[in-house]
Amino acid sequence: MISSSDQHEPELNIALLIDADNASPDHLDDVLLVLGELGTINIRRAYGNWSKPALKNWGTLTGLHSIVPMQQFDVVKGKSATDMRMTIDAMDLLYRGHVDGFGIMSSDSDFLPLAQRIREDGLPVYGFGTAKTPMSFQQACTRFFDVAALETNGDEALDPPPAAAGQRKVDSELLQVLGAAYKASKRDEEGYASLSELGQRATAVSSFAVRNYGFNRLSDLIKAVPNFDTKTENGRMLVKRMR
Repeated sequence: MISSSDQHEPELNIALLIDADNASPDHLDDVLLVLGELGTINIRRAYGNWSKPALKNWGTLTGLHSIVPMQQFDVVKGKSATDMRMTIDAMDLLYRGHVDGFGIMSSDSDFLPLAQRIREDGLPVYGFGTAKTPMSFQQACTRFFDVAALETNGDEALDPPPAAAGQRKVDSELLQVLGAAYKASKRDEEGYASLSELGQRATAVSSFAVRNYGFNRLSDLIKAVPNFDTKTENGRMLVKRMR
């Protein structure tokens, strides 16, 4: 339930910049859904050479989702000027000071310096790309979302059982991130830590995102990991590492 104080908090102004030459339009709905939960997407731009037949499907979606198509011709064959145009526009938006966060839809590692520069100014960067996106770019983002994992994340995933279809297996990387976050969190005399603090610490040091594992909520993910125990106290969920 949203409290009265929350109702008066202004929505974050998010800018979504799409590398249409690199990203698939098939994932746009999922990206808009996730990014819309993080703020209001007032700025929506898709960059590419719109004379290319390959961008035809993107062209259809720009009008449907109020996305401004930004034309960038290929200056030299084999070299895309789209990345440079996106970067320049992102820096313009950053310096104007009216944007609270950026969404970058691309699997191109060329946007690594851009993500790093935006975060230096204290703004979050939400990356959306494929699982093959270079880890360097994924880690540069505040949170990185695997667009393929978002596809499987429907309403049925709100209360999923462990190892349900469409969910990524619990791996050593996930356990390492959650374990480090738990260790850094403040714990009570019984060893329980606040779930919200654990989540904040996990996202602060990595590109960890719950949706990449097929869940909508961190609480559901933690319950599916046998290494942790949970309990509710005074309306808060607490978590304890068991092994």
